[in-house]
Amino acid sequence: MFKPVQVKPDVYWVGAVDWTERSFHGYTTDRGSTYNAYLILDDEPTLIDTVKVQFSDQLIERVSALIDPAKIRHVVSNHVEEDHSGAIPRIMELCPNADLITSSPHGESGLRAHFGDDLPYRPVKTGDTLCIGTRTLTFVATVMVHWPDNMVTYDAFDKILFSNDAFGQHFASDRRFDDEVEVEEALYEARKYYSNIVMPYGFNVGKALEALDGLDFDMIAPCHGVIWRSDVARILSLYHEWCAPTSNETAVVVYDSMWHATERMALAVVDAFVRLDVPCRLFDLKVDHISNVMPEILTSRYLAVGTPTLNSGMLPTVAWFLAYLKGLSPHTGWKGRAAIPFGSYGWASLGQKEVAEMIEKSGYEMPLGTISHQWAMSDEELMAFEQQVVDGITAFRG
Repeated sequence: MFKPVQVKPDVYWVGAVDWTERSFHGYTTDRGSTYNAYLILDDEPTLIDTVKVQFSDQLIERVSALIDPAKIRHVVSNHVEEDHSGAIPRIMELCPNADLITSSPHGESGLRAHFGDDLPYRPVKTGDTLCIGTRTLTFVATVMVHWPDNMVTYDAFDKILFSNDAFGQHFASDRRFDDEVEVEEALYEARKYYSNIVMPYGFNVGKALEALDGLDFDMIAPCHGVIWRSDVARILSLYHEWCAPTSNETAVVVYDSMWHATERMALAVVDAFVRLDVPCRLFDLKVDHISNVMPEILTSRYLAVGTPTLNSGMLPTVAWFLAYLKGLSPHTGWKGRAAIPFGSYGWASLGQKEVAEMIEKSGYEMPLGTISHQWAMSDEELMAFEQQVVDGITAFRG
């Protein structure tokens, strides 16, 4: 039932498809996911990564269709996180002659913490190689993309980069390659994956891309989603763009509202950006999940966040969004990016003050300060507010 898929001659996808996954650490995965593992058939058969533990049977069945698992000589663990490593104990039981290759020191210490000290660990560092017959594999550490232990495995013979989480997407499909699906959908899921998982580590991503510059590959085989074989240059270019400290002249407006007063302010902010000829997206946190906001924030120069005051603070939906944003903000900060905290209040403008505090912690500049209004704005006041935003952003743009 669970069949392997040939990636290149003697290289096979043997992972698992998770059609029903809908949440990954607070990030919505509406398209499900895959847990990609790869089997290289050479003089010393080698398994690259495993799968989430509950999908172990799929992995074993696909491997067994190609080879007796006992013949596997090496199991490579590019990443400790359990959606990659969960099946390692079971696989190692079936592969008594295999060693377990992992990064030094964090991969080894992480796997020991998860699975104990009895496995045949073989730690490697950047530049270490492994000859498995016709092929020689090279290991490259990609520290903090997105855990300390992360590494990639390079197969020069087949020109494949087994890229771990980098270039991945939470994207379930019955097809394995980018040119077999709607590529724009795969690219959007790659953007969503980056913005919700990898974005804080943009500096590290840049360093990892530099380390990969000297490698000659025409295929990227990540641990999630489709394999890139036709759009390799495009996904590489996008990663260079996403990890850069620069931003685009676009805006995101995020809000929640109780009695529409803050909502009307949010719409006025959108109109201000329209007047400035700045493309703008509006998100209502009552209906839009925070993880769907992050792909837009990834490259946008401007962010406006609105809330009324509730119980002496911001609305819980806005607090959730801002806590999420702060956690995903690049460790180098949002340099050159502007944010506008705004909203209505009844008797105390405390909600907007909390928004401003969280935005500041996320690294944004606030050229307009905090804009609060008691009760609902009149049409004339909304027009004046819109003009205030236009003037403030114009001044910020210089």
